[in-house]
Amino acid sequence: MQTLSVLNWILLVTILNGFLAFAGALLFVVFKKNLNKILILLVSFTTGALLGGAFFHFIPEALGEISVINVSLLVVLGFFIFLILERIVHWHHCHDGHCDKHPFTFLLLYGDALHNFIDGLIIAGSFLISIPFGIITSVLIISHELPQEIGDFGVLVYGGFTKGKALMYNFISQLTAVLGGLLGFFFLQSGEFVVYLLPIAAGGFIYIAVADLIPEIFKEKDLVKVVVNLLGIIAGLLLLISSKVFVG
Repeated sequence: MQTLSVLNWILLVTILNGFLAFAGALLFVVFKKNLNKILILLVSFTTGALLGGAFFHFIPEALGEISVINVSLLVVLGFFIFLILERIVHWHHCHDGHCDKHPFTFLLLYGDALHNFIDGLIIAGSFLISIPFGIITSVLIISHELPQEIGDFGVLVYGGFTKGKALMYNFISQLTAVLGGLLGFFFLQSGEFVVYLLPIAAGGFIYIAVADLIPEIFKEKDLVKVVVNLLGIIAGLLLLISSKVFVG
């Protein structure tokens, strides 16, 4: 009965995590008239959040379990995996130099799917320790995910997705948390393999931020808008730093 209860909690929380994707739709409803004006700001915020997640969460967590050399190699591996993925996506979705959807949109979805898969593993592991600990961990993960999902929606729309498709694909990428939760419950109850995925995800996030999003942000020539975009990046970084400082 206890085992069934734990599994139910894992499924409930990971499915709830999937519905965070609808935060983007909520943003559209609230800011419908001004959405286009704030899209680049959401891109800036997401850039900061991706870098903050990589440098303040994923890499330090991995360093707590495996050596600096191995973490560095895995970060580089993740970076080049996403570089290759972008080339593949570009070949498949861009013709004669024209892209209906910018390749970074697909990379963001792949990276977010891996991130959510890891979250699912973490949620499963925390519930296997105890249900109260699982609830606390899940609240922290969901609190961290909510603002990032709003930013992700903006990036997908900015990169060429319709609002409906941005919502649908973002929702699908969120649901990999369910897969991670189930896998963690049935096969990876020790959670040992999660730590090796963290630096790979970090490398992917660094690639998306540095190679794709930052160049988009600095296409803007107006100095005031450049400063605003820089503040958006800083806001994303500060959110991830504060979550590390205050909730670990």
